[in-house]
Amino acid sequence: MKIGFGISGSFCNHAHALEVLKEVKDKGYDVTCFVTEPVLTYDTRFGKARDLISKIIEITGKEPVTTIVEAEQYGPKYKLDAFIVLPTTAVTLSKLANGLYDDALTLGVKAHLRNNRPVIIGVSSNDLLGISAVNLARLLNYKYIYFIPFYQDDPFNKPKSLMADYSLTIPTLEMALKGEQIQPILLQK
Repeated sequence: MKIGFGISGSFCNHAHALEVLKEVKDKGYDVTCFVTEPVLTYDTRFGKARDLISKIIEITGKEPVTTIVEAEQYGPKYKLDAFIVLPTTAVTLSKLANGLYDDALTLGVKAHLRNNRPVIIGVSSNDLLGISAVNLARLLNYKYIYFIPFYQDDPFNKPKSLMADYSLTIPTLEMALKGEQIQPILLQK
C-alpha cells in the first residue's frame, strides 16, 4: 500500500512526525514524503533543514517530493492509497481549505484527492481555535478528509492551540482507508 506523508512547518513537532513516519514505514507501507518550502529550507532552533531531509531519506529510502512539478504527478500518474499530513500547520490547513496549491505538499494532496482517496490530517497550531478555526470547520465537512483526534495542548497558556494525538495516526489511517472517521475526534487530555 502506498502512502503520501506531508510534513509542514511546525518545527517543534518534526521529531514526533519522524517517529510517526518511521512507524508508518515499519508497518510495511511504501511511503513518499512531501515537504513544504520552509521545511526544505529553514534552519531553526529545532534543527537544520538538511538534517531533517536526511532523516526522511533514511526512513523512507527516497528523496522527498519538493516541487509542484513532482507533486502534480501523484494523482494522474502515481497513485497513492492515502495521504497523511503531519504536522499540519494553520497555513497548510488554510491552503487546503481554500484551494491554494502553491507548494509540493498542498499540490500533492490536491492531486491525490482526484482519485477519491483519504487524506489524514494531524493538526498542530497555536491558532486553530482562533481565526484559523474557520478552516478547520470547513475541512471537517469535506469528503475524503479525516482528522487524527486532537486536543487543547495547553488550554491556560495557549487557549487557542490544538494538537493532534500523534499516537492515533495509524488507527486513524486504518479507519480512513475504510471510509470512516475515528472517534472521538475531540480528546480531553
